[in-house]
Amino acid sequence: MDIKDLVNITARAWAFEILAHLHAGVAGRQAALVAATGAGRTAFRESLAHLTTLGLIERNPGHGHPLRPEFRLTESGTRAAALAGRVLQAAREREAGPLLRKRWSLPVLTIAHAPRRFTEVKASLVPITDRALSQSFVQLEKRGWVSRVIDPTARPSYALYRTDGPGREVSSIVCAQLLCSSRP
Repeated sequence: MDIKDLVNITARAWAFEILAHLHAGVAGRQAALVAATGAGRTAFRESLAHLTTLGLIERNPGHGHPLRPEFRLTESGTRAAALAGRVLQAAREREAGPLLRKRWSLPVLTIAHAPRRFTEVKASLVPITDRALSQSFVQLEKRGWVSRVIDPTARPSYALYRTDGPGREVSSIVCAQLLCSSRP
């Protein structure tokens, strides 16, 4: 799994949480997963379809009624689900589930594990727009998950972003799996 895979998984709000619940042993039926996640049915259905398209989950071929299918993790889905379980466990301790359901929060935290300039983060997360990245940094800064430091010795001066506090813990979990580079 690499940063592109993480960006793809987090493209749907509930995808990461669905993986975490499947990893935790919640039954792979829609009703059980909707109850566990608290997701709305439409958003949940889109996230489930997204995970199926990515090949992280599949329908259990020998189970259930065609209108009430059961899903199970694929081999690659099992690895992603283990990561999702660890990340969301750390996030639950800080009541940060809604923050991590935002599309770019987790990828931004992962890239900002080491101090990075805005342009470096943007280049690492290719489809992200300036506005989306800026909004992600603002939301993460408000929660104390990312800090912004101006380098006064540089000419022209520039800001460096790096994870802080709870964001550091979450990014460490992801970076351990993705083997993030620690150099800026």
